[in-house]
Amino acid sequence: MTINITITRRTAPPAAPVRRALPGWVWFIALWCAGVGGAMSLGFAFKVLMNLTLFAVK
Repeated sequence: MTINITITRRTAPPAAPVRRALPGWVWFIALWCAGVGGAMSLGFAFKVLMNLTLFAVK
């Protein structure tokens, strides 16, 4: 009984994709700024709508 064994060798190892992950503190600051900006824009929209409805009641 014979066993056929095939050995394959790669000429060059595959290049790992360069992934530049941001540090955790950068993500924290970015998400914090996005949250504050979202809250401020929502508050501004609420302020505009409140002013529109208050002037419409008069």
